[in-house]
Amino acid sequence: MESSGISLAPVPIALRIEAQRAALACACAVGFAFSANYTNHAPVVGTLARQFGFSQTLAGLLTTGIFITHAAMQVPGGHLVDRFGSRRVLIYALAWVALGNFAIAFSGAYWQLLIWKVFTGVGTGTCFVAGARYIHEALAGPRLNLAQGLYGGSILLGSGFVILAVPRISQWAGWRGSFVISATFAVCAWIFWTAVSPHVPSVAHARGHLRAMLLAPQLWLLGLMQMASFGLAIVVGAWMITLLVNMLQVPAAKAGMIGSLVLLLGIVMRPLGGVLRPRMGMRALLTASFLANAAGCFLLAAGWHSLLLAVVAVLLIGTGCGLPYAALFTRAASLFPGRAGAAMGLVNMLGILMILVGAPLVGRLADWSGSFRSSFVALGGFSLAACAAISLIGRDEPTTAF
Repeated sequence: MESSGISLAPVPIALRIEAQRAALACACAVGFAFSANYTNHAPVVGTLARQFGFSQTLAGLLTTGIFITHAAMQVPGGHLVDRFGSRRVLIYALAWVALGNFAIAFSGAYWQLLIWKVFTGVGTGTCFVAGARYIHEALAGPRLNLAQGLYGGSILLGSGFVILAVPRISQWAGWRGSFVISATFAVCAWIFWTAVSPHVPSVAHARGHLRAMLLAPQLWLLGLMQMASFGLAIVVGAWMITLLVNMLQVPAAKAGMIGSLVLLLGIVMRPLGGVLRPRMGMRALLTASFLANAAGCFLLAAGWHSLLLAVVAVLLIGTGCGLPYAALFTRAASLFPGRAGAAMGLVNMLGILMILVGAPLVGRLADWSGSFRSSFVALGGFSLAACAAISLIGRDEPTTAF
Protein backbone atom coordinates (compact mmCIF):
# COMPACT_ATOMS: atom_id res chain seq x y z
CA MET A 1 0.00 0.00 0.00
CA GLU A 2 2.95 2.30 0.58
CA SER A 3 3.68 2.65 -3.11
CA SER A 4 0.18 3.93 -3.81
CA GLY A 5 0.30 6.49 -1.02
CA ILE A 6 -2.77 4.95 0.63
CA SER A 7 -2.74 2.82 3.75
CA LEU A 8 -5.07 1.92 6.52
CA ALA A 9 -4.32 4.05 9.57
CA PRO A 10 -3.97 2.09 12.81
CA VAL A 11 -6.76 2.55 15.29
CA PRO A 12 -5.71 4.86 18.15
CA ILE A 13 -5.50 3.31 21.60
CA ALA A 14 -8.58 4.56 23.44
CA LEU A 15 -8.21 6.17 26.85
CA ARG A 16 -10.51 5.15 29.67
CA ILE A 17 -13.60 7.31 30.04
CA GLU A 18 -12.22 9.04 33.16
CA ALA A 19 -9.01 9.92 31.32
CA GLN A 20 -11.00 11.16 28.32
CA ARG A 21 -12.99 13.49 30.54
CA ALA A 22 -9.80 14.80 32.15
CA ALA A 23 -8.23 15.31 28.72
CA LEU A 24 -11.26 17.24 27.48
CA ALA A 25 -11.35 19.41 30.61
CA CYS A 26 -7.65 20.21 30.27
CA ALA A 27 -7.94 21.07 26.58
CA CYS A 28 -10.96 23.33 27.18
CA ALA A 29 -9.12 25.11 30.02
CA VAL A 30 -6.24 25.74 27.63
CA GLY A 31 -8.63 26.98 24.92
CA PHE A 32 -10.21 29.44 27.34
CA ALA A 33 -6.82 30.70 28.59
CA PHE A 34 -5.08 31.36 25.28
CA SER A 35 -8.14 32.73 23.44
CA ALA A 36 -8.54 35.46 26.07
CA ASN A 37 -5.57 37.10 24.36
CA TYR A 38 -7.52 37.65 21.13
CA THR A 39 -9.58 40.40 22.75
CA ASN A 40 -8.13 41.22 26.20
CA HIS A 41 -6.76 44.54 24.92
CA ALA A 42 -10.02 45.72 23.32
CA PRO A 43 -11.87 46.87 26.48
CA VAL A 44 -8.90 48.99 27.65
CA VAL A 45 -7.72 50.26 24.27
CA GLY A 46 -9.19 53.72 24.98
CA THR A 47 -7.22 53.95 28.21
CA LEU A 48 -4.07 52.77 26.44
CA ALA A 49 -4.55 55.31 23.64
CA ARG A 50 -4.89 58.17 26.11
CA GLN A 51 -1.88 57.10 28.15
CA PHE A 52 0.47 56.41 25.25
CA GLY A 53 -1.02 58.83 22.70
CA PHE A 54 -1.81 56.67 19.68
CA SER A 55 -4.59 56.74 17.09
CA GLN A 56 -7.49 54.40 16.39
CA THR A 57 -5.58 53.02 13.41
CA LEU A 58 -2.67 52.07 15.64
CA ALA A 59 -5.13 50.64 18.13
CA GLY A 60 -6.42 48.33 15.41
CA LEU A 61 -2.89 47.14 14.76
CA LEU A 62 -2.84 45.55 18.22
CA THR A 63 -5.46 43.10 16.98
CA THR A 64 -3.70 42.68 13.65
CA GLY A 65 -0.41 42.07 15.44
CA ILE A 66 -1.58 39.08 17.45
CA PHE A 67 -3.53 37.55 14.55
CA ILE A 68 -0.63 37.85 12.10
CA THR A 69 1.67 35.70 14.21
CA HIS A 70 -1.24 33.54 15.36
CA ALA A 71 -1.92 32.76 11.68
CA ALA A 72 1.76 32.42 10.80
CA MET A 73 2.27 29.78 13.51
CA GLN A 74 -0.59 27.51 12.45
CA VAL A 75 1.43 25.25 10.16
CA PRO A 76 4.86 25.58 11.87
CA GLY A 77 3.19 25.10 15.26
CA GLY A 78 1.34 22.09 13.92
CA HIS A 79 4.61 20.68 12.61
CA LEU A 80 6.16 21.04 16.09
CA VAL A 81 3.14 19.31 17.61
CA ASP A 82 3.34 16.46 15.11
CA ARG A 83 7.03 15.98 15.86
CA PHE A 84 7.24 16.47 19.63
CA GLY A 85 3.69 15.74 20.80
CA SER A 86 0.84 18.06 21.70
CA ARG A 87 1.17 17.65 25.46
CA ARG A 88 4.83 18.68 25.55
CA VAL A 89 4.43 21.57 23.12
CA LEU A 90 1.49 23.01 25.06
CA ILE A 91 3.61 23.26 28.20
CA TYR A 92 5.98 25.64 26.41
CA ALA A 93 3.28 27.46 24.42
CA LEU A 94 1.22 28.32 27.52
CA ALA A 95 4.33 29.60 29.27
CA TRP A 96 5.01 31.76 26.19
CA VAL A 97 1.49 33.25 26.38
CA ALA A 98 1.87 33.99 30.09
CA LEU A 99 5.23 35.70 29.51
CA GLY A 100 3.76 37.87 26.76
CA ASN A 101 0.97 39.10 29.02
CA PHE A 102 3.28 39.87 31.92
CA ALA A 103 5.46 41.85 29.48
CA ILE A 104 2.45 43.83 28.20
CA ALA A 105 1.51 44.67 31.79
CA PHE A 106 4.92 46.37 32.25
CA SER A 107 5.05 48.10 28.86
CA GLY A 108 5.89 51.79 28.80
CA ALA A 109 5.18 52.72 25.17
CA TYR A 110 2.91 51.81 22.26
CA TRP A 111 5.64 50.00 20.33
CA GLN A 112 6.21 47.77 23.33
CA LEU A 113 2.51 46.90 23.47
CA LEU A 114 2.56 46.00 19.78
CA ILE A 115 5.75 43.94 19.99
CA TRP A 116 4.46 41.92 22.91
CA LYS A 117 1.11 41.36 21.20
CA VAL A 118 2.98 40.00 18.19
CA PHE A 119 5.08 37.89 20.57
CA THR A 120 1.97 36.50 22.30
CA GLY A 121 0.43 35.49 18.97
CA VAL A 122 3.23 32.96 18.49
CA GLY A 123 2.09 31.23 21.67
CA THR A 124 -1.65 31.39 20.96
CA GLY A 125 -1.21 30.02 17.44
CA THR A 126 0.79 27.08 18.73
CA CYS A 127 -1.67 26.50 21.58
CA PHE A 128 -4.57 26.25 19.15
CA VAL A 129 -3.13 23.50 16.98
CA ALA A 130 -1.67 21.65 19.96
CA GLY A 131 -5.04 21.60 21.72
CA ALA A 132 -6.88 20.52 18.57
CA ARG A 133 -4.43 17.68 17.96
CA TYR A 134 -4.55 16.59 21.61
CA ILE A 135 -8.35 16.32 21.38
CA HIS A 136 -7.99 14.30 18.18
CA GLU A 137 -5.62 11.87 19.90
CA ALA A 138 -7.19 11.62 23.35
CA LEU A 139 -10.84 11.32 22.31
CA ALA A 140 -10.56 9.30 19.13
CA GLY A 141 -13.82 7.44 18.61
CA PRO A 142 -17.53 8.27 18.72
CA ARG A 143 -17.08 11.29 21.02
CA LEU A 144 -14.45 12.99 18.85
CA ASN A 145 -16.71 15.44 16.99
CA LEU A 146 -18.48 16.56 20.15
CA ALA A 147 -15.16 16.92 21.99
CA GLN A 148 -13.67 18.99 19.16
CA GLY A 149 -16.79 21.16 19.21
CA LEU A 150 -16.51 21.69 22.97
CA TYR A 151 -12.87 22.70 22.54
CA GLY A 152 -13.89 25.19 19.86
CA GLY A 153 -16.65 26.51 22.10
CA SER A 154 -14.17 27.08 24.95
CA ILE A 155 -12.09 29.24 22.60
CA LEU A 156 -15.04 31.53 21.88
CA LEU A 157 -15.96 31.54 25.56
CA GLY A 158 -12.49 32.79 26.52
CA SER A 159 -12.42 35.57 23.93
CA GLY A 160 -15.96 36.64 24.87
CA PHE A 161 -15.44 36.42 28.63
CA VAL A 162 -12.62 38.95 28.73
CA ILE A 163 -14.69 41.51 26.81
CA LEU A 164 -17.19 41.37 29.65
CA ALA A 165 -14.73 40.94 32.53
CA VAL A 166 -11.81 43.24 31.67
CA PRO A 167 -13.76 46.51 32.07
CA ARG A 168 -14.66 45.47 35.60
CA ILE A 169 -11.16 44.19 36.38
CA SER A 170 -9.55 47.38 35.12
CA GLN A 171 -11.75 49.48 37.41
CA TRP A 172 -10.02 48.13 40.51
CA ALA A 173 -6.74 46.78 39.10
CA GLY A 174 -6.02 49.22 36.25
CA TRP A 175 -5.19 48.24 32.70
CA ARG A 176 -1.89 46.67 33.81
CA GLY A 177 -3.76 44.52 36.29
CA SER A 178 -6.08 43.26 33.54
CA PHE A 179 -3.10 41.87 31.62
CA VAL A 180 -1.70 40.34 34.80
CA ILE A 181 -5.06 38.57 35.18
CA SER A 182 -4.77 37.29 31.57
CA ALA A 183 -1.30 36.01 32.40
CA THR A 184 -2.75 34.35 35.50
CA PHE A 185 -5.29 32.53 33.34
CA ALA A 186 -2.42 31.11 31.31
CA VAL A 187 -0.42 30.18 34.42
CA CYS A 188 -3.41 28.41 35.98
CA ALA A 189 -4.07 26.53 32.75
CA TRP A 190 -0.35 25.61 32.62
CA ILE A 191 -0.50 24.20 36.17
CA PHE A 192 -3.73 22.33 35.45
CA TRP A 193 -2.37 20.99 32.18
CA THR A 194 0.95 19.88 33.64
CA ALA A 195 -0.63 18.21 36.65
CA VAL A 196 -3.78 16.65 35.22
CA SER A 197 -3.61 16.15 31.44
CA PRO A 198 -3.34 12.42 30.65
CA HIS A 199 -0.52 11.10 28.53
CA VAL A 200 -1.97 9.87 25.25
CA PRO A 201 -0.49 6.63 23.87
CA SER A 202 1.25 7.44 20.62
CA VAL A 203 0.16 5.72 17.42
CA ALA A 204 2.61 5.32 14.58
CA HIS A 205 1.54 6.97 11.33
CA ALA A 206 3.51 7.43 8.15
CA ARG A 207 4.21 11.16 8.24
CA GLY A 208 4.75 11.65 4.52
CA HIS A 209 5.99 14.83 2.92
CA LEU A 210 5.01 18.21 4.34
CA ARG A 211 4.83 19.62 0.82
CA ALA A 212 2.20 17.02 -0.16
CA MET A 213 0.08 18.08 2.78
CA LEU A 214 0.44 21.78 2.05
CA LEU A 215 -0.70 21.26 -1.56
CA ALA A 216 -3.55 18.84 -0.81
CA PRO A 217 -6.72 20.11 -2.59
CA GLN A 218 -9.01 18.63 0.06
CA LEU A 219 -7.29 20.65 2.81
CA TRP A 220 -7.59 23.83 0.80
CA LEU A 221 -11.30 23.10 0.34
CA LEU A 222 -11.64 22.75 4.09
CA GLY A 223 -9.76 26.04 4.43
CA LEU A 224 -12.33 27.67 2.14
CA MET A 225 -15.05 26.32 4.42
CA GLN A 226 -13.23 27.77 7.44
CA MET A 227 -13.13 31.13 5.67
CA ALA A 228 -16.90 30.95 5.17
CA SER A 229 -17.52 30.02 8.82
CA PHE A 230 -15.01 31.29 11.40
CA GLY A 231 -13.58 33.96 9.08
CA LEU A 232 -17.04 35.21 8.13
CA ALA A 233 -18.12 35.35 11.79
CA ILE A 234 -15.23 37.61 12.74
CA VAL A 235 -15.69 39.87 9.70
CA VAL A 236 -19.44 40.26 10.28
CA GLY A 237 -18.93 40.75 14.01
CA ALA A 238 -16.35 43.46 13.36
CA TRP A 239 -18.76 45.55 11.27
CA MET A 240 -22.14 44.65 12.78
CA ILE A 241 -22.01 47.37 15.44
CA THR A 242 -21.26 50.05 12.86
CA LEU A 243 -24.08 48.81 10.62
CA LEU A 244 -26.64 48.77 13.45
CA VAL A 245 -25.66 52.21 14.71
CA ASN A 246 -25.59 53.83 11.25
CA MET A 247 -28.59 52.13 9.60
CA LEU A 248 -30.94 51.57 12.53
CA GLN A 249 -29.66 54.17 15.00
CA VAL A 250 -29.33 51.45 17.64
CA PRO A 251 -27.43 52.68 20.73
CA ALA A 252 -23.84 51.52 20.70
CA ALA A 253 -24.15 49.42 23.87
CA LYS A 254 -27.20 47.60 22.54
CA ALA A 255 -25.59 47.19 19.12
CA GLY A 256 -22.57 45.62 20.79
CA MET A 257 -24.75 43.07 22.56
CA ILE A 258 -26.51 42.14 19.32
CA GLY A 259 -23.29 42.00 17.30
CA SER A 260 -21.56 39.81 19.87
CA LEU A 261 -24.16 37.09 19.26
CA VAL A 262 -22.39 36.23 15.99
CA LEU A 263 -19.53 34.84 18.06
CA LEU A 264 -21.26 33.95 21.33
CA LEU A 265 -23.67 31.61 19.55
CA GLY A 266 -20.62 29.57 18.59
CA ILE A 267 -20.17 28.55 22.23
CA VAL A 268 -23.29 26.40 21.78
CA MET A 269 -23.24 25.84 18.01
CA ARG A 270 -19.73 24.39 17.81
CA PRO A 271 -20.53 21.50 20.19
CA LEU A 272 -23.96 21.11 18.54
CA GLY A 273 -22.24 20.83 15.17
CA GLY A 274 -20.10 18.05 16.65
CA VAL A 275 -23.27 16.19 17.66
CA LEU A 276 -24.93 16.71 14.26
CA ARG A 277 -21.87 15.79 12.20
CA PRO A 278 -22.26 11.97 12.45
CA ARG A 279 -26.05 12.22 12.19
CA MET A 280 -26.35 14.52 9.17
CA GLY A 281 -23.12 13.85 7.36
CA MET A 282 -20.52 16.49 6.60
CA ARG A 283 -21.92 17.71 3.28
CA ALA A 284 -25.46 18.22 4.59
CA LEU A 285 -24.19 20.01 7.70
CA LEU A 286 -22.01 22.39 5.71
CA THR A 287 -24.74 23.05 3.14
CA ALA A 288 -27.26 23.99 5.81
CA SER A 289 -24.68 26.18 7.54
CA PHE A 290 -23.64 28.17 4.50
CA LEU A 291 -27.20 28.63 3.28
CA ALA A 292 -27.99 30.10 6.72
CA ASN A 293 -24.96 32.41 6.39
CA ALA A 294 -26.03 33.54 2.92
CA ALA A 295 -29.60 34.18 4.07
CA GLY A 296 -28.36 36.26 6.99
CA CYS A 297 -26.01 38.31 4.82
CA PHE A 298 -28.68 38.97 2.20
CA LEU A 299 -31.14 40.03 4.91
CA LEU A 300 -28.62 42.62 6.06
CA ALA A 301 -27.93 43.66 2.46
CA ALA A 302 -31.63 44.22 1.78
CA GLY A 303 -31.44 47.34 3.92
CA TRP A 304 -34.82 46.90 5.60
CA HIS A 305 -34.87 49.22 8.59
CA SER A 306 -36.05 46.56 10.99
CA LEU A 307 -34.18 45.68 14.16
CA LEU A 308 -36.05 42.37 14.33
CA LEU A 309 -34.82 41.32 10.88
CA ALA A 310 -31.29 42.40 11.81
CA VAL A 311 -31.42 40.18 14.90
CA VAL A 312 -32.75 37.29 12.80
CA ALA A 313 -29.85 37.83 10.38
CA VAL A 314 -27.34 37.77 13.24
CA LEU A 315 -28.86 34.55 14.60
CA LEU A 316 -28.66 32.92 11.16
CA ILE A 317 -25.04 33.92 10.68
CA GLY A 318 -24.04 32.96 14.21
CA THR A 319 -25.61 29.54 13.75
CA GLY A 320 -24.19 28.97 10.28
CA CYS A 321 -20.69 30.01 11.31
CA GLY A 322 -20.61 27.86 14.45
CA LEU A 323 -21.89 24.50 13.24
CA PRO A 324 -19.06 23.55 10.80
CA TYR A 325 -16.15 23.83 13.27
CA ALA A 326 -15.85 20.24 14.53
CA ALA A 327 -16.50 18.67 11.12
CA LEU A 328 -13.75 20.72 9.46
CA PHE A 329 -11.03 19.91 11.97
CA THR A 330 -11.83 16.25 12.48
CA ARG A 331 -11.82 15.81 8.70
CA ALA A 332 -8.51 17.69 8.32
CA ALA A 333 -6.86 15.49 10.93
CA SER A 334 -8.23 12.30 9.40
CA LEU A 335 -6.89 13.29 5.98
CA PHE A 336 -3.33 13.41 7.31
CA PRO A 337 -3.17 11.61 10.67
CA GLY A 338 0.64 11.66 10.70
CA ARG A 339 0.58 15.43 10.25
CA ALA A 340 -2.74 16.17 11.92
CA GLY A 341 -1.46 19.27 13.73
CA ALA A 342 -0.08 20.87 10.58
CA ALA A 343 -3.19 19.89 8.58
CA MET A 344 -5.55 21.51 11.09
CA GLY A 345 -3.22 24.49 11.26
CA LEU A 346 -3.37 25.01 7.50
CA VAL A 347 -7.19 24.98 7.57
CA ASN A 348 -7.30 27.48 10.41
CA MET A 349 -4.67 29.71 8.83
CA LEU A 350 -6.84 30.13 5.74
CA GLY A 351 -9.77 31.10 7.95
CA ILE A 352 -7.64 33.77 9.62
CA LEU A 353 -6.55 35.12 6.23
CA MET A 354 -10.25 35.80 5.57
CA ILE A 355 -10.23 38.01 8.68
CA LEU A 356 -7.11 39.91 7.69
CA VAL A 357 -8.35 40.53 4.13
CA GLY A 358 -12.14 40.51 4.55
CA ALA A 359 -12.51 43.04 7.37
CA PRO A 360 -10.82 45.93 5.50
CA LEU A 361 -12.46 44.86 2.22
CA VAL A 362 -15.93 45.22 3.74
CA GLY A 363 -15.02 48.75 4.80
CA ARG A 364 -13.61 49.52 1.35
CA LEU A 365 -16.79 48.33 -0.39
CA ALA A 366 -18.91 50.38 2.01
CA ASP A 367 -16.85 53.50 1.27
CA TRP A 368 -17.09 52.87 -2.48
CA SER A 369 -20.84 52.24 -2.58
CA GLY A 370 -21.92 54.54 0.24
CA SER A 371 -23.59 51.75 2.25
CA PHE A 372 -22.96 48.28 3.63
CA ARG A 373 -25.36 46.66 1.15
CA SER A 374 -22.67 45.83 -1.38
CA SER A 375 -20.43 44.46 1.37
CA PHE A 376 -23.06 42.03 2.65
CA VAL A 377 -24.06 41.04 -0.89
CA ALA A 378 -20.42 40.10 -1.43
CA LEU A 379 -20.29 38.14 1.85
CA GLY A 380 -23.54 36.34 0.98
CA GLY A 381 -22.18 35.52 -2.46
CA PHE A 382 -19.01 34.14 -0.87
CA SER A 383 -21.14 31.88 1.35
CA LEU A 384 -22.99 30.58 -1.71
CA ALA A 385 -19.68 29.97 -3.51
CA ALA A 386 -18.44 27.95 -0.53
CA CYS A 387 -21.75 26.07 -0.57
CA ALA A 388 -21.24 25.19 -4.24
CA ALA A 389 -17.74 23.88 -3.47
CA ILE A 390 -19.07 21.40 -0.89
CA SER A 391 -19.72 18.91 -3.70
CA LEU A 392 -15.94 18.64 -4.17
CA ILE A 393 -15.39 17.37 -0.61
CA GLY A 394 -14.95 13.61 -0.41
CA ARG A 395 -17.96 11.77 0.97
CA ASP A 396 -16.14 9.10 2.96
CA GLU A 397 -13.64 9.42 5.75
CA PRO A 398 -10.19 9.16 4.16
CA THR A 399 -7.58 6.56 4.98
CA THR A 400 -4.51 8.40 3.70
CA ALA A 401 -1.81 7.89 6.29
CA PHE A 402 0.48 10.85 6.07
